[in-house]
Amino acid sequence: MKRGKRYVEAAKSIDRATLYDPAEAIALAKKSAVAKFDETIEVHIRTGCDGRHADQQIRGAVVLPHGTGKTVKVLVFAKGTKLDEAQAAGADFVGGEELIPKIQNDGWLDFDVVVATPDMMGVVGRLGRVLGPKGLMPNPKAGTVTMDVTKAVNDIKAGKIEYRLDKANIIHVPIGKASFTEEQLADNFQTLMDAVNKAKPATLKGQYLKSVSVAPTMGPGVKVNPIKLA
Repeated sequence: MKRGKRYVEAAKSIDRATLYDPAEAIALAKKSAVAKFDETIEVHIRTGCDGRHADQQIRGAVVLPHGTGKTVKVLVFAKGTKLDEAQAAGADFVGGEELIPKIQNDGWLDFDVVVATPDMMGVVGRLGRVLGPKGLMPNPKAGTVTMDVTKAVNDIKAGKIEYRLDKANIIHVPIGKASFTEEQLADNFQTLMDAVNKAKPATLKGQYLKSVSVAPTMGPGVKVNPIKLA
């Protein structure tokens, strides 16, 4: 794969064979974010889990202390007083049954997170085929199926992120922007790793964190020593 000049330059300062301390890895990732836009700094965690087994699935959410640097649009499915509550909390879109055709037929997906009250899950379930593949389906483990819509919306707006295993048993999560300070990124990184470590399945045998790397959107990955994170 041909890499751009900037990528090649940035990669020179990173030793691919070295496992860096978290602070050093973050500093290098931040330094190698040389695109003309404010790149997202992402963490990629390869686990020893086998997501095909229900008892080794990892899914949860955590509020990053400094947010993600991204403005998140929240859609809330609710009814009655919960609609007003969601609106007051700052949800971008609120509604119920009437939103189904808009999403299903018109392909409207102008939102980043979907929250639903439990009594609306029968309705939202009909959107499974649309929302499921995009990772937008509300889920109790992620705190997006709840009667406390105020807390859900506030947490998401404050920088709550969801982490889950993909098909290759890797977790991909943003921890902020290249414009963040190293301290802010380190705080967010630590908060994420604490949550992921807590989510370790009890049934897992062998190494949990196989590899961890930090990377800007357009730059090379920097490997973090997983032993320092357990």
